[in-house]
Amino acid sequence: MKLVLTEFVTLDGVSQGPGSPTEDPSDGFTRGGWLIPFLDETFVRRTSEWLDLADGLLFGRRTYEAFARDWPQITDPDDPYTGRMNTLPKYVVTSTLTEATWDPTTTLAGDPVESVAKLKAEPGRELQIHGSSRLGNTLLAAGLVDTLRLAVAPTVVGSGRRLLDHPGAPVGLQLSNHEVTRTGLLLLQYDATGAAEVGEYEGVGAFV
Repeated sequence: MKLVLTEFVTLDGVSQGPGSPTEDPSDGFTRGGWLIPFLDETFVRRTSEWLDLADGLLFGRRTYEAFARDWPQITDPDDPYTGRMNTLPKYVVTSTLTEATWDPTTTLAGDPVESVAKLKAEPGRELQIHGSSRLGNTLLAAGLVDTLRLAVAPTVVGSGRRLLDHPGAPVGLQLSNHEVTRTGLLLLQYDATGAAEVGEYEGVGAFV
């Protein structure tokens, strides 16, 4: 399977608590809900299409517990995500979770990189990480992430847990798709290209 990291972020890189002020108040975060003012029909349609490509969902423990608490409570038959979120196979990288209540769920113990690499080797289309920025960073640094899909909100939150904050080697990315919604959200897709390239500026003539 192809491993895809799907994240909602602010202009200053915060990925924590996009959906509501109470979604993820960990570490004293009080500025959640920043994505909601920018939702529109293009965002819903495109992110629903992204979810259609998934054959499995991958989470860290913290995000899994939040999603397992909230998604089963959504009963609106017209909600564009709920049916798939609740029925797709779910995998949780954890050494502490004792009970997985959001069926169907499989827990992955042991080394996260080894566990996910083995899961990636199974047949299928996409294994999608939703939220779980710490896990996403670990897997990106390990070279396991194939694609990043980002919805970037035109807002600066100023504090909170940031995406793509890892101590590993620089990662090269190539923009493969982009779109701007009427509310100003940037919908970006990047393919990982291995180690990031570097260079040295040699003056304007180098670009002519």
